[in-house]
Amino acid sequence: MTTKPAPPSVTIAVPSLSDGSGKRVVAVTAALLSGFGLFIIVLTLIPFLSSADNAARTTNEGNMINQVGYLGLGGIYLFAMMVIVERKLLLRLISPSWIVIFAIAFASCLQSYDPTAAARGLTQSLIAMILVAGTLTLPRSERDFVQAGANAMLILILIDYAALVVAPDRAIHSAAGGEPWHAGFWRGHLLHKNVSAPVFSILAMFGIYCIRSGLTLRGTLITLLAVNFVLHTGSKTTLGFLPIAIGLVLGGRMIGRPGLTIVAHLFLTVVIFGLTVGTVFSPTLLAATSAILADATFTGRDAIWDFAIASIPDKLWFGHGYASFWLSPVIMAMEKNFEASWDVRGIVTGHNTYIDAVLTFGLPGGLIMIFLIFFKPLLDYLGACRLSGASAFADFCAMAVIFMTYAAMLESFVLNRADPMWMLTALAVFGLGLAARHPLRGARKPAPDIQARRRYWRERLQSYKDIFI
Repeated sequence: MTTKPAPPSVTIAVPSLSDGSGKRVVAVTAALLSGFGLFIIVLTLIPFLSSADNAARTTNEGNMINQVGYLGLGGIYLFAMMVIVERKLLLRLISPSWIVIFAIAFASCLQSYDPTAAARGLTQSLIAMILVAGTLTLPRSERDFVQAGANAMLILILIDYAALVVAPDRAIHSAAGGEPWHAGFWRGHLLHKNVSAPVFSILAMFGIYCIRSGLTLRGTLITLLAVNFVLHTGSKTTLGFLPIAIGLVLGGRMIGRPGLTIVAHLFLTVVIFGLTVGTVFSPTLLAATSAILADATFTGRDAIWDFAIASIPDKLWFGHGYASFWLSPVIMAMEKNFEASWDVRGIVTGHNTYIDAVLTFGLPGGLIMIFLIFFKPLLDYLGACRLSGASAFADFCAMAVIFMTYAAMLESFVLNRADPMWMLTALAVFGLGLAARHPLRGARKPAPDIQARRRYWRERLQSYKDIFI
């Protein structure tokens, strides 16, 4: 009896993650995830809400789409980081600053009238940070990050411009609702022009980052389209803050003195704070603001600030708790003040991040929170400037932090769940922390002509010092 020879075995070649093709698959996947993450951070999971939606102003609070969506995204990005990102870099994500920030925030939930709901909302903010961390750390090089981000942001901006034509009722403010004076201003996919203006300002900065990273065409398109969008939001203060933030960083980089950027920024921060919140305390500062701006009340924000500041001493040391002051039962039960510009019973935030931080977390917690989010990153920026090749990315993050420091004088967004203003601020803070401690892979080094220009401006500045000092 003869036996038939066994059929030849068939071997399917599966590329290993350690060979060239496997590494390329990982790099492409990581870049796609990074670009998609940045896209979602800016777009949000609930874009183009109708201004007629009564619940729109509190969509981040208890919204099922946000809760399920960000939980799922958090799981995906956490798994991707565990598989793709180097362990050393993952450990550096566990920053003492962020531990302190969330420790203060979770502790404040104990002061809330509903601690469980407050903790649940704050947990969503924590999960959203996974998306931010993944967007920054998944790309295998800075080149991959900026390529994916440029594609994502250009697509998003084009979607917004298309919406102005095909769905103007969803992308442009109308006379309906409680703010008819905003009619005709662009808001894009976001709920309000006061959110769209800062977000598109940061997109303009990202466009500049793309240009400096070698993506000239896409970067130019992103910058021009984003700046034009900001112009049509009608936000005059944003239009003032945007060139200041860009000019401070690029000016300091041009002369090779990032420390001067920080000094000038801190000086302007004090000035802007005095001309905004300072008007509540000082008639002199009010007169100064009135001489500069036609509306020294910032559309009635001064009345909101006055009410919020008066409420701080009630719980000075521990605060009112996360998301537990505005729209709380105590506020909603108050009688309407017919002499005030705004009815505080319908106010969602205090329109000032610094006041709201102290109001929410107490004086000690609020000051620590403000320092870690807005001022410690400046020290990280100085550290990042000492690393070769990290300049363009660090400059973008510094522009965003500086700009949002000013924007925080008029809006409140810290730890506000998946608010794109907060998410982009967190991305910049995260980015500076990583850039200061971890060399960027594949970072684009300054071109020789740029280095020559820096030497020229340093020598010219030194000549001015020799003449006048």
